Amino acid sequence: MPRLQVVIGSTRPERVGQRIASWFEERAVAHGAFEVELVDLKELDLPMMNEQNLPRLRRYEHDHTRAWSATVERADAFAFVTPEYNHGLTAPVKNAIDYLHHEWQYKPVGFVSYGGVSAGTRAVAMLKQVVTAVKMFPVSQTVAIPFVSQFIEDDHKFASNHTFDAAAAEMLDELARVETALAPLRRTASNSLFNGSTSATSKASTKN
Repeated sequence: MPRLQVVIGSTRPERVGQRIASWFEERAVAHGAFEVELVDLKELDLPMMNEQNLPRLRRYEHDHTRAWSATVERADAFAFVTPEYNHGLTAPVKNAIDYLHHEWQYKPVGFVSYGGVSAGTRAVAMLKQVVTAVKMFPVSQTVAIPFVSQFIEDDHKFASNHTFDAAAAEMLDELARVETALAPLRRTASNSLFNGSTSATSKASTKN
């Protein structure tokens, strides 16, 4: 079964995103098309990009990068749960994406956004430009939650409704369809990367 990672894009102490992500994780598990894994960028605690080499080279010097690489590598699809800061995406999300390159390729991504009147949609618009640069495929279906504070109950849970549940189901349906379509491309890219690394190692050994 393909793996969907639900990524919490806010690292603030009193964030709402964790509650929304927990709701979406439950919806994704109930949907049944994916094995679901929750990824919290706050727990990941990546420093601002500090790798010397370009991400596309995969010559990682730090353990935190190698761990993040392994996490993203095992995913087949993503759902980013993201707020909007000053009409744009959050720094932790951008930083997490920029750390890697090949690990993102040919994987579909959906967005669960939240905020005030705009429901975080301007952050999603910017994120779609970013993810396509690393060959991810954003699906058109999204979940947009406006005036999010109105949907947080006294026990701090996200109080969903039929509209949000239906939007989540539609996005999960599309993520499943696109993931299946992209699977052959991921296999081809993975084989090419492995063969390229093997070839480079062989050449180095011959020279020595």
